[in-house]
Amino acid sequence: MTQRITTVLTLALALTIAWGTLSPPGGAGIPWPLSDKQIHALAFCLLVLPLSLTRPASIRWLAPCAFAYGAAIELIQPFVGRSAEWGDLLADGIGIAIGIVPGLIRARLGRAA
Repeated sequence: MTQRITTVLTLALALTIAWGTLSPPGGAGIPWPLSDKQIHALAFCLLVLPLSLTRPASIRWLAPCAFAYGAAIELIQPFVGRSAEWGDLLADGIGIAIGIVPGLIRARLGRAA
């Protein structure tokens, strides 16, 4: 993937996360096979994965920015009829950690070669 594609994909994922987490609760009525916390972790894993794979050096700023994004969402949620939960932020952080691992591995393998 080129840098432009991964950047656009990351921004699209960020907007999708905002839409999903800031929409009124129960809007879609679709039963998910994952729990709320699993969805948070998966969403934030997917958010950081493209850039961490294509630009491992971006992890230094990407992970903190993604975590701050998750925190901002939690702060905004009470204003849109949703509840803010520390558990959601923890799940976001776990997802971010999982999502950067492939990039860290790629960076390490690149240095070893």
